[in-house]
Amino acid sequence: MPLIEVKDLRLYFNNGQAKVIDGVSFSADKGQFVSIVGPSGCGKSTMLRIIAGLIRPTSGSVLYMGKEIIGPVTGISFVFQDFALLPWLTNIENVELGLSRFDVPDDEKKRRAADLLDKFGLGGFANDYPNVISGGMKQRVGIARAIASEPNVLLMDEPFSSLDVLTAETLRGDIMYMLNSAALSVNCVIMVTHNVEEAVEVSNSVVILSNKPAVVKEIREIGLPYPRDKHSEEFLREVDQIYATLTD
Repeated sequence: MPLIEVKDLRLYFNNGQAKVIDGVSFSADKGQFVSIVGPSGCGKSTMLRIIAGLIRPTSGSVLYMGKEIIGPVTGISFVFQDFALLPWLTNIENVELGLSRFDVPDDEKKRRAADLLDKFGLGGFANDYPNVISGGMKQRVGIARAIASEPNVLLMDEPFSSLDVLTAETLRGDIMYMLNSAALSVNCVIMVTHNVEEAVEVSNSVVILSNKPAVVKEIREIGLPYPRDKHSEEFLREVDQIYATLTD
């Protein structure tokens, strides 16, 4: 059974006159990194919010471990593109916020948050506020907050798009480490991205969407071994074929 199964998802507005998503289906299994790519404005981020239970679809369904998602569920966490940190909270308090819906004692919240900040190399910034750290550090805090609740599935909405190339490369490595680490709970990642090279670098599977209304043009399986050489002929061929599908 897939961890996440998207079944014939549709989202319409104005009594069906405005179609955003028009029958999208795909799945994500344990150990998989799935990327969603498509033209700007095609509904990728909206779809991710439906998977997270933040938006209800017009029809179709999203299943988590076989059960339909009708609202936010324990086991699925979200990483936002713009960090979404609260500026009046310290970095460690922002991470603790990821446990606010859970019955966890305050000292355990602080211990978990401090441990995650240490894992991401931010232990020395725990009591600082977000305005004194870089964009890459802010995104690390956002990721730490998302995994503080020990989720099974991590949803990411263009998490590296506002970062410089080297920082984005490092964070992608951190995410891949999480997915393959027995010490962390994350078993599956679904990421929205505009960056085809990024999708090929990290993904087992790439869901390629059409322009609005979004339908699945192709689900491309990426069988290249990790770590992937971005200059290899095989890597560049995968990138070219996804671009060809996107622009067809």
